[in-house]
Amino acid sequence: MADPADLPEPDAVEGAPHPRTTLNLFGQAQAEKDFLAAFNSQRLHHAWLLSGPRGVGKATLAWRIARFLLATPPQEDDGLFGAPPPPATLDITEDHPVSRRMLARSEPGLFLLRRGPNDKGDKLSDLIRVDEVRKLFNFFALSSADGGRRVVIVDSADEMNTQAANALLKMLEEPPARATLLLISHQPARLLPTIRSRCRTLRLGPLEEGDMRAALDQARIDIPAEDTLAMTMLSEGSVGTAVRLFNQDGLALYRQILSVLGSLPRLDRPAMLALAESCAGKGREDRLSLALTLTDRLVSRLARTGVTGHTPPEIVPGEAEILLRLAPDKARGRAWAEAIQTTGDRARHARAVNVDPAMLITDMFLHLQHAA
Repeated sequence: MADPADLPEPDAVEGAPHPRTTLNLFGQAQAEKDFLAAFNSQRLHHAWLLSGPRGVGKATLAWRIARFLLATPPQEDDGLFGAPPPPATLDITEDHPVSRRMLARSEPGLFLLRRGPNDKGDKLSDLIRVDEVRKLFNFFALSSADGGRRVVIVDSADEMNTQAANALLKMLEEPPARATLLLISHQPARLLPTIRSRCRTLRLGPLEEGDMRAALDQARIDIPAEDTLAMTMLSEGSVGTAVRLFNQDGLALYRQILSVLGSLPRLDRPAMLALAESCAGKGREDRLSLALTLTDRLVSRLARTGVTGHTPPEIVPGEAEILLRLAPDKARGRAWAEAIQTTGDRARHARAVNVDPAMLITDMFLHLQHAA
């Protein structure tokens, strides 16, 4: 059995700093403003649902809120001088004791609920199980003596199994005193309606180019300035996705896929086979997943072009010409939309039965050739 400390953190993105170390949040000023308004009204809700696309900063916001709550004393009238002015920002300095303890994962007022080890203890469980939620009861029992504020981050609530979700629901129905629960959710519609109804929602949206540039700089992701807009569009405004794209040279892969698709209806088979082979072999599973995702995204842009009669902004030069040529009208747009569904279903089935990745890619492009 492996030491749990040796297992990867399930809420971390490879190649990017963990959200607990990320002090600044870009592009989500409205969500921060809404939370501060609730805090300053002194009617702070006990449970918050942080929703939005994956990778736009929900976890970073949760850690910022936790840091703020644990470092900010209650607002009370200070005698002759009155109450201090309400805080105007969630910023807490890096050298604050709470910041240092959170960085060291030793803050007693914080509990992080996330996936734990599986039964064998050799890897992470696929879901948050009820045993992890039960640890919350011990946390509240042990931390109640000091009377201070307690914060729980659930990352992510989407990953709770049924038993875990029901256990957390009981806590939301009868929240401990001075406790704030922050539930991160990429797909809130999949949560129990009773969980959603007991939370106040903060919605986070995709980042625009300027905020993406600032977020990538903070994460020390060094991409050329001229690629920022392309990376923003390709990642659909998700910093987490942009980091994954950078780690896997996703922009170059997108260009390669566009080149193969652009050869339709006379498929460039040598180029297609080169793409397929680059996704085959041990250790290339992430590249295969990315290739399938980017192909799906590109064909979706084809469908949108045909249906609307307009090309979306180019991710890479020359893309608009290919989109217009392959999807000149609504009929072709609908045909591409049907092709997305079919190729997606075939790819999922192929992966489920462990079809060779090169054959999977080849089959997908042969089907797209038929659609063209």
